[in-house]
Amino acid sequence: MRRMLTLVGWSAILSLVVLASARSVLSAELTEEEKKDGFVSLFNGKDLTGWVGATTGYVAEGGNLVCLKEKGGNLYTKDEYSDFIYRFEFKLEPGANNGLGIRAPQGCDAAYCGMELQILDDSAEVYKNLKPYQYHGSIYGVVACKRGHQKKVGEWNVQEVVVKGRQVKVILNGETIVDADIDKESTPKTVDGQNHPGLKREKGYIGFLGHGARIEFRNIRIKDLAEKK
Repeated sequence: MRRMLTLVGWSAILSLVVLASARSVLSAELTEEEKKDGFVSLFNGKDLTGWVGATTGYVAEGGNLVCLKEKGGNLYTKDEYSDFIYRFEFKLEPGANNGLGIRAPQGCDAAYCGMELQILDDSAEVYKNLKPYQYHGSIYGVVACKRGHQKKVGEWNVQEVVVKGRQVKVILNGETIVDADIDKESTPKTVDGQNHPGLKREKGYIGFLGHGARIEFRNIRIKDLAEKK
């Protein structure tokens, strides 16, 4: 009887492992509509293949890409992009702070040498006195977002970023919170009064910019809108 219970126990554990593995694969799969529309997955749900930079600050965990607490750093796609549609989901912990770098080079502050779209727990008390251009979805220092569309901490949010020419659009949980011409928004100067040379860049890497808080990401996919030459 004891041996039978042991076998049953191991069978249950094996089933859980198989189920967890299946979930990891599913999280990296595209919908049929996305496949037809030209999207590709950027995260396989199992490891950091296809990503460069701060690879020790992030791990694949349960099919999700996790920015590690007290680690993080800038984790970039291995390829550069100019015009694109970027989709991902994220789940915050209280007080979480991260960012999405776009058209950015590596080895510098993406908020200035590229563009940084804030990823932030807007509800945190510590952030109650931020500037409007510092809240979630804003183009840091350049364009303030429309607030009030982030889900409660611990719930999954769905975000889409559309970058085409000088236009940047951010859609959070189905609501457009930024839709801006970055040339107009930086003329004669940016709202924070700082120099943002990255606004002039036409292409660069896309990356998560971790600031030491645990944040989970999943369903990371992209459609390249650049004209093929």
